[in-house]
Amino acid sequence: FHAACARLLRREAEALRLSPQFVIYDTADQLSLMKQCAQELKIDQDLYAPQAIMRRISALKNDLVDADTFLRDAGDFGLEEAVARVYPLYQRALRENAAVDFDDLLMLTVQLFRRHPDILQRYQHRWRYIMVDEYQDTNMAQYHMLHLLAAQHRNLCVVGDDDQSVYRFRGANVRNILNFERDYPDATVIKLEQNYRSTATILDAATAVVAKNPGRKDKTLW
Repeated sequence: FHAACARLLRREAEALRLSPQFVIYDTADQLSLMKQCAQELKIDQDLYAPQAIMRRISALKNDLVDADTFLRDAGDFGLEEAVARVYPLYQRALRENAAVDFDDLLMLTVQLFRRHPDILQRYQHRWRYIMVDEYQDTNMAQYHMLHLLAAQHRNLCVVGDDDQSVYRFRGANVRNILNFERDYPDATVIKLEQNYRSTATILDAATAVVAKNPGRKDKTLW
């Protein structure tokens, strides 16, 4: 996802008033900039760690919540208040440095498609067939990006297992795969239930445990 979005954004940078030569900040770059922003705003970094602020901003971007929206809705105390102050300044600093972070790659692509239907239509035509692996690990930004791209031709194939969704702490939303047939009622579902790794005893034990999970898709491994 991130590599595709980076290439796309460099091609379409002008539409977002973004430099085509933008640099992509890694975690260390982000943290350094976050500390500068917190220091400029005189935020107590012992009380509100820059790492915690960075994680919260990352989660907001993955849910497609931009700085202005969060500033309107955030609480006026605690970590949320600190995040509401840092987020806009952090985004301005990224722009001034002709930079984006990894979460921006996803969020900016969705914003581009929503604001410029002509550009979206061009990529719908270019990417007529889309396949996504590990779909249970997609986040909200990825979900909306796929929904926009697949809207015209509806040639979307996803592979995944809701029982293997373990990246919620990184923003993954298991509802994406659980609701796939609701979003695409004409979808064909193919269950891959034969397991080549484990004995029947192990599969029976694992199935007995995971069967307790609410809202999962029914499957029988053998």
